Amino acid sequence: MDWKQAWSTTTTTTNTALDALAPLCAPFAARWDRDVERRTQLRTPENLKALMAAQREHNSARSTAAMARNQRSAARKASNNPLSGNRRAARTADKAARQHHSQARAGMKAARKNYPATLVARAVQAHAAHAVPGGLASWLLSEAGNTLTVWPASMSAGLIGLNIAGLWLGRRQPSVRLDDEMSAEERRLASRLDPSFWVQNAEARGLSGTVPTPAKLTPSGLVSHVRLDGRWNPKTFRAKADDVRALLGARTDLRIEIGPGTHGDRATITLRTRSAADGIDLNGWKPGDPWGVDTVTGEPVMVPLGRRVLIAGTSGSGKSWSTRALLAEASESPDHRLAVIDPKRVEGINWEHRARVAIYPEDVLDLTDELVAEMHDRLKEIPRGRDTIEISTRRPRITVFIDEGAEVIAMARKKQERGTKESPAGPEWSRIMENLGTLARMARATEIILIWATQKPTMDAKGGIDPQISAQITYRAALALSTSGESRVVFGEDATERGWHAHDLPMPGVAMLRSGPKAKPHPIMTRAFSPADVIALPDRPIWHREQSTPAASPLRLVKDTAGATAPAGSETNRERVLQAVTDGARTARDITERTGINKGTVSREIKALTTAGTLRKTGDGTLHTGQEAA
Repeated sequence: MDWKQAWSTTTTTTNTALDALAPLCAPFAARWDRDVERRTQLRTPENLKALMAAQREHNSARSTAAMARNQRSAARKASNNPLSGNRRAARTADKAARQHHSQARAGMKAARKNYPATLVARAVQAHAAHAVPGGLASWLLSEAGNTLTVWPASMSAGLIGLNIAGLWLGRRQPSVRLDDEMSAEERRLASRLDPSFWVQNAEARGLSGTVPTPAKLTPSGLVSHVRLDGRWNPKTFRAKADDVRALLGARTDLRIEIGPGTHGDRATITLRTRSAADGIDLNGWKPGDPWGVDTVTGEPVMVPLGRRVLIAGTSGSGKSWSTRALLAEASESPDHRLAVIDPKRVEGINWEHRARVAIYPEDVLDLTDELVAEMHDRLKEIPRGRDTIEISTRRPRITVFIDEGAEVIAMARKKQERGTKESPAGPEWSRIMENLGTLARMARATEIILIWATQKPTMDAKGGIDPQISAQITYRAALALSTSGESRVVFGEDATERGWHAHDLPMPGVAMLRSGPKAKPHPIMTRAFSPADVIALPDRPIWHREQSTPAASPLRLVKDTAGATAPAGSETNRERVLQAVTDGARTARDITERTGINKGTVSREIKALTTAGTLRKTGDGTLHTGQEAA
């Protein structure tokens, strides 16, 4: 531990010189107190009884050894023959007595160790052993009238005074100068982050070898830089986050971030006691409003349109409220259109006046088929030398919002219904994910943009993210998630190491946005946009793919008694399919080529017409009207 560094840092934050000296004396006082506590715990009645018994045994053994030694000496004087019986017996008794004395002395030493003297008594004994013989020797050897005759005694007295002063300073709780703008909680945390408190209590929490700088108040809370000595590095210090929280006495729900510092032997502790977004109104939406506010810097966060986005958040995290501002922006301009795929229906019905909404599998398949066809048409229009199409009212940017992704994946896994002689095969539901994958890989150049939202961001068999689509997404946002594994799925395998801990975010409405390698893992307070606010938005044009109208006159199933003709383009898809069969189309492919309707819609209308008996399918699979089949 660099105590000099701790002391020099403390001198700028404490009120008096004594407060500044306290950290320097803290290790001495802590060591003294630890030894006092150890000795106190050993001084039990049981150990005292064992010591008294060992002393009695030692005294008895010492007396016996002295008696045996005297008897041996007397036997030597009585006989000059070393082999005489008396001398051999005395020698054997002396040897046994000495061994017994040695064992008793070892037992007494162990008993004294188990029942040690108090530290104060030991200090008095040490000073007496130094002062008394040294003082007598100096007095006898010094000349009369010399003022330093008993200098060892005065030295011992000075050392005793220094010992007492060091203990008093080491146990002193310094008063720290704090920012007047701090709240009561921040003042308490800042005082514990000060080196004067930290170095006295860090060892008890296993944090010895770390010295923090005085905490600084920022718009997002308290920040302190920690010097790491010895075995420490930022990674091992981050693993002690629970001990840091305990040492600071911080609330359990207070967000504490521990990350690397400016150097390899530095770390940073950030206590999110406040937010830079405090006081900023983030309710409602109007064109140009940011998606949210960075709670660390206070800067507005804009998610630019035209970027493929992944949005994840567990149930209750505020995902729906937070994404509505993006959808409102994506449907506001004249050259922007919005499409919402929502198998849950709850969110989609709010946008029916501003977006193309697909809820049921048939609608989702139709929409994705149309988007893929639109993409291919637009790709043909991109001139040489350009990599994107220019958006306009004729070719607007189309933002496709998928909510919930896991339900769409499950929808695409439905088994296709087999056809019979009486009815054609059902739609190919797997084409839904094929279409969305194609749009993710190829459609950005044509300004058809995917926003994928899910509650369960996993890529397993029942996950909420398709791996092919996830690989194409550049902007990744997450509100509160359930586990650190989900954070890694959203933000990458380095999420835990680089601080993208979305599983630690509070709920609701707080998110993180990773838009590139230089993005910071700052929490973002997102805009709250209620369903009532969405419904109150003005209507906007709803995108539908332009369909070519057949040259033949439409077939009218009901006789027009008034003799009036229907306006061009007013026929339904079912009428157009029936008209195509009447004009000679015999397969679904022929009907698709004649009418321009996507394959999913053609299959659905053929099935409906066959069930009603208007169309018949022959044994070779060709289609005919009811009259032709008869």
